[in-house]
Amino acid sequence: MKLKKFKDINKLNLKIANPISNINSLKGFEIITESMVYKIYDIFGRNSLLSMLYQIGVGPGEVIAKRIKEKYNKEEFEIFEALQILMQELKEFYSIQIRDIQEDSQKIKIIIDNYCFLREPIRHRKKLKHGKAFCRVNKGYFEIAFKRLLGNNVKKIEINFLENDDERDVCVEELIFYK
Repeated sequence: MKLKKFKDINKLNLKIANPISNINSLKGFEIITESMVYKIYDIFGRNSLLSMLYQIGVGPGEVIAKRIKEKYNKEEFEIFEALQILMQELKEFYSIQIRDIQEDSQKIKIIIDNYCFLREPIRHRKKLKHGKAFCRVNKGYFEIAFKRLLGNNVKKIEINFLENDDERDVCVEELIFYK
């Protein structure tokens, strides 16, 4: 079978033309992200989804920790020193404020307001919720970054979502560093 040459490509191109300025990459990313999260959930289940998202954050967390260690020529940092350096290095992606610090002989707990790069995309997607599955990316990122930066200064690090504060437009989270 021989294909016929389409006669009026120019007319067709005029009908389908779309200036590149109309492309909304962020919206496309939001749609794909929502679909990815729920497709993995449907196929592999909740535990696999949470584990995968956590591990997605681990890789970049290791990279930032390595970069900070090289930049500061230092292997171990103190908790508040690491927090300050991380926030300076990541100012394009995170804005945090400390609400409270609690310390006892076994741990330091820091309660923070966190506005992160995922906040806007999550807000635009009906199925994605603040503090839920997709936020595991941040949990993996920060837990491993702190673990690498703090070394033997802590035994364990936990980052937990406490609540979404719509009025202040932040997630309230706790960072727990076990001594």
